[in-house]
Amino acid sequence: MSQLTPDLIARRTAVINEHVAAENAHDVQRTLKTFHDKPHYWVRPFGAETDGAGPVAELLGSVFAAFPDFHFKQSRVYHAAEAFIMEGQITGTHRGTWAGVPASGKSVDFPLCLIFHFDGDHLVSETVYFDHATLLTQIGAG
Repeated sequence: MSQLTPDLIARRTAVINEHVAAENAHDVQRTLKTFHDKPHYWVRPFGAETDGAGPVAELLGSVFAAFPDFHFKQSRVYHAAEAFIMEGQITGTHRGTWAGVPASGKSVDFPLCLIFHFDGDHLVSETVYFDHATLLTQIGAG
């Protein structure tokens, strides 16, 4: 277990700031580089684990294709011994197929919670929580 110090918090914050900036720039390769070893996501509303650079690149690419104006805005952060927890809001326009739903042209704006799992200052995984029913309703499929 890592001892949470101001220096460790600062290093983790730098990693997460780069991660969020890369996602908001829709730069898949830059996002992948924020992970220490092997990119890994748990998208809990889907019950899906995505492990490895190729599958994670595909996951991110599908999000950016479906929502080409995808944007995440952070609202709160919390620090824990093994994690960096962030709340925020996703906005975008449904312009491509998402979760089997054809593009609707409708806007989305929904909250989510992200847990970034760390080993020291190395990002090893991200867990994503959001209400999928809200997202589906906003794109006209709920």
